[in-house]
Amino acid sequence: MADDLSSALRELADNAACPAPTTGAEVRRRAVSRRRRRHSALAGGTVAVVAALAFTLTTALGGPEPHQNPAPPPAASLTAPTADAASPAAPTASVPSSTEPSPTAPTLAGPTPTAPTAPTAGAASATAPAAIAACAVSDLAFSATNEDENGKPVRHLLLTVTNTGSKKCSLYAYPYLKFPYARAPIAVIEDSKDAPATLAPGEKAYAALLASGGHMDTYDTNTLPLSLQGPHPGSKPSEPVNVGLPGQVPFDDGARVTYWITASGLALRFIMSS
Repeated sequence: MADDLSSALRELADNAACPAPTTGAEVRRRAVSRRRRRHSALAGGTVAVVAALAFTLTTALGGPEPHQNPAPPPAASLTAPTADAASPAAPTASVPSSTEPSPTAPTLAGPTPTAPTAPTAGAASATAPAAIAACAVSDLAFSATNEDENGKPVRHLLLTVTNTGSKKCSLYAYPYLKFPYARAPIAVIEDSKDAPATLAPGEKAYAALLASGGHMDTYDTNTLPLSLQGPHPGSKPSEPVNVGLPGQVPFDDGARVTYWITASGLALRFIMSS
């Protein structure tokens, strides 16, 4: 028995000393397996080294900084800049109210407008025409003609005034006719009232005169004292001019005269029916 056991042990030792032969495929498989194990070990070691290095640096620098949210941007100001700011004023936000505010006049920049100055008394108006002066006696020529048929008493007369001056002038109201010692001037026919007669040089104006109306207090004369009136009613008439009549003409209290009119026929219509 002891000899059999010794023989078995020697055989086992010999087998261990001389490994069984392997094929080429087995050898290649074992080589690939060893390379993979080495690569895995190398990769694992690299990761461990990197992790250790990062941990070391983090610890040395005092650990990671806490995460901080960025500060919000400053809110836009709605307050208008000062007067010397370069940027334009920002609009001011307003909350609509339930009641409508009362309107206010806008403030205008720049100089305050001034009221226009009134023209001086001697300055001519740019729109209103210059007033035409009243005719002067020295710039007029006067005449009187008989408008009745030949052989009949002279009762209807036509007074004619001609502008002999160099400028336009106006005749106002009616001829002021008052005989010496008479209580009042000859009355005017109000229905003949017209605008002042404006005469250019050489133009004429007319007034019809009814000498007698069948009344009392007859006054016979061959001259007629005629005065011009001013532009304002009641103004003092000019000095009288003695206008020659066509012969002796009887006047009485019924005498009447028209306003100055620029058409002779229209003036005569107011007296010819009398």
